Amino acid sequence: MNNQIRPKSIVLNPDDNVAIVVRAVAGGEPLEIRDITALADVPAGHKIAIVKIPVGEIIRKYGQIIGFASSDIEPGEHVHTHNCAMGDFERDYGFSEEAPITELVSMGDRLSFQGYRRANGTIGTRNYLAVLTSVNCSASVAKFISESMEKSGILESHPAIDGIIPVVHGTGCGMDSDGAGFENLTRTLSGYAEHPNLAGVLMVGLGCEVYQISRFMELNQLETTETFQVLNIQETGGTRKTVQRGIAMLEEMLPKAASARRQTIDASEITLALQCGGSDGYSGITANPALGHAVDLLVAQGGTAILSETPEIYGAEHLLTRRAASREIGEKLIGRINWWQDYMVRTGGRMDNNPSPGNKIGGITTILEKSLGATIKGGTSALNGVYQYGERVTARGLVFMDSPGYDPVSVTGQVASGANVICFTTGRGSVLGCKPVPSIKLATNTAMYSRMSDDMDINCGSIIDGDVSVQQMGQEILDYILAVSSGKPSKSEVLGFGGSEFVPWQIGAVM
Repeated sequence: MNNQIRPKSIVLNPDDNVAIVVRAVAGGEPLEIRDITALADVPAGHKIAIVKIPVGEIIRKYGQIIGFASSDIEPGEHVHTHNCAMGDFERDYGFSEEAPITELVSMGDRLSFQGYRRANGTIGTRNYLAVLTSVNCSASVAKFISESMEKSGILESHPAIDGIIPVVHGTGCGMDSDGAGFENLTRTLSGYAEHPNLAGVLMVGLGCEVYQISRFMELNQLETTETFQVLNIQETGGTRKTVQRGIAMLEEMLPKAASARRQTIDASEITLALQCGGSDGYSGITANPALGHAVDLLVAQGGTAILSETPEIYGAEHLLTRRAASREIGEKLIGRINWWQDYMVRTGGRMDNNPSPGNKIGGITTILEKSLGATIKGGTSALNGVYQYGERVTARGLVFMDSPGYDPVSVTGQVASGANVICFTTGRGSVLGCKPVPSIKLATNTAMYSRMSDDMDINCGSIIDGDVSVQQMGQEILDYILAVSSGKPSKSEVLGFGGSEFVPWQIGAVM
C-alpha cells in the first residue's frame, strides 16, 4: 500500500489510551486519531498517547494493562520506557470461564502433507540420523563422527536421508544426579532419542560423567536396537577408536534409515512449536495474530500447537486461564508462573528483565506488553494441557510447555516434547534453526523482510501494508507449514542453521 494512503497510526482496542504508529511520524505531524498532533518524533512500531494519562494511571494496549504512567503523559506524546513503567495489579484468572469448543473438520475434508510414519506410530517431517551426547565431554567426538560421515560422500547414495547431525550440549556433568536439572536433561535427551524426525540415533558418552547413559536408558525404558545404539569413549579405547566405531555403527543404520518414504499423512499429525524472538511493536499486530489464526485452523484439523516461554506470558496468563479446558489446567499454568516468580527471587532476577534492548528499539516497553503480543500467537482455541519442559505432549489442540524465554532453550524443549515443525515470528530478524526440525521464519514488517529476505520465509508485514488480512495470512502460513512438513526446505534449512541450537535448560548449581 502507498504510504500516502496508509494510516499513520492504529488503535487496537476501544479501551486503549495509546495508538501504534504504523510508520515513523515527525514532531508536529498530525495523526488521523482525535485530531492529535505528535509532540515529538515517534519511530515506527512505537506507541503514542491518544488521551492525557496522569502519573500513576494505567496504560492500555490490546485492551489490557501494559504498564503505568511514571509521569504525566500528554495526548500526542511518545509512550515508552521514559514514561511507562511496571506496576502490580490484580489478575482475574476466571478459570475455564471462556473455554471455547473447536468444531473439528470432518475426516474426509482434512488437509494432508507428505510425512514419515515411524514404526511406533509417530510422524516425522524430516529423516535425519543423529549423534546424541550424554555430556559435553563427548561433544567433539560426536562432531568428529558426524562430520566424517558427511565428508565421506556416503550419503550421496542415500538421498532419502536428510543428513547426519551432532546433537551436543554444555551439561551432563558438574550437576546434581537428581532434581530439576537432571529431570530436564532426561526429558530432553529422551525426546530427541525417540524423535520422529530421526530415523536413527547413536548416543555417545565419555564414561565417568554424572549423566550415565545406562541410567538414562533405565529411566526411559530404552534398549539398543538397529536404530538406537550407544558408545562410551573410555570403554571403547579413546577418541580415534570411538570415531571409527561410531562411523561403523551409523553405516549399519543407513539402509534402514534410507528405506523410509514419505506418505500422505493427515494434518492432525502436525505438532507445531510456536516461538517469537527479536520482537518489535508490529509483532502483536501482524505475525503473531496471523500465526494465531493458523493455529486455530490447525487445531480445527485435529493438530497440536505448543505455546511456551513462560516469562513471556507473564502479564497475559489470565487470558490463557480463562480459555483453559478445565480449572486443573488453568491452575497448573499459574503454578508454573508462581514457580518462576520464586525462581527469580532465589536467583536475584526479575520477571520484568525483558524486553531486550532490541525489543525496546522496536517499540516494546514492558514485559507485560511483550507477553500480551506473544500470547496472541496461540490463537483463540481452548488450552488443553500444561507440560513441564521437554515433557512428551499427549493432548491435542493448543497446549503450553514451561520454558525460559531464551529461544534456543525454549525450542529445544518443544522439540523434545514432540514438535515436528516450528514457526518463529520475528520483528528484528532472529535467524535460529533447530535440526532435526524445520524452522519457518515469519517477519512482522516489510522493511525487515526486504532487508533479510534470505532468512525470512513469509512477510506478515503485508498485513500492516494493507495487502492482506490477518485471516488470509493465517491461511498462507498453514499452507506453508504443510509444504515444509512435506519436504520443502525452509530458509533456515537452506542456510544450514540448526546444528548449534540444541540448548537444554540447565537448572541448579554447576559444581
